[in-house]
Amino acid sequence: MAQVIAVLRVMPEDENVNIQELKKEILSRIKANVQEVPIAFGLVALHVTTIVEDKEGEIEKIEKTLKEIKGVGEIEVLEVARTL
Repeated sequence: MAQVIAVLRVMPEDENVNIQELKKEILSRIKANVQEVPIAFGLVALHVTTIVEDKEGEIEKIEKTLKEIKGVGEIEVLEVARTL
């Protein structure tokens, strides 16, 4: 089955969330590349890039896993693209 690369933006609940701890927790739950992206006024989002099977519900599973992490606010799917 084909695979897709998904990029998700993870926003912290508020500016008091420790981004490094949040990043470690994400990496402990899913296999991904996590980049810090400055937003504004010291707020930092995390761009989580992962590869999943190209079938219905896989990205939703990743979103659910991320939402279970303490300190995670909003999650937005930025991009989904097929791998070669």
